[in-house]
Amino acid sequence: MPAHFLATLPNFLAYLGTAIVLLVAFMAIYLYVTPYDEINLIRANNVAAAISLSGAVLGFAMPIANVIAHSDTLADLAVWGVIAGIVQLLAWMVARVALPRLKEAIAAGQVAPAIFVAALSITVGLINAACMTY
Repeated sequence: MPAHFLATLPNFLAYLGTAIVLLVAFMAIYLYVTPYDEINLIRANNVAAAISLSGAVLGFAMPIANVIAHSDTLADLAVWGVIAGIVQLLAWMVARVALPRLKEAIAAGQVAPAIFVAALSITVGLINAACMTY
């Protein structure tokens, strides 16, 4: 392996580890905040729950990836990761207001509301990522 790759391996591992910790923390909080049990719904083959959760995860991951590509420190990644998580939770709250029966719709496996939530999450994540470019 070339020396450059070996020299950058610690940074790679640090950023990857921090990103995974942020992702796990975001998912734990998101799963706690939402009023339905996405994991059990997904295990029961509920496509709507899978679509909704996937959108939130992608919407969170885009800003994280952008920060990794443009940041100088792990502290930047951690701070912007927290902000990205908050923005995603706010996007979910907007979806909840726009679709007052969202809890029942996701639990019932209704795909249309799930696609809306996923699209909103991904769109907000994309805009969030663009705003974090400095």
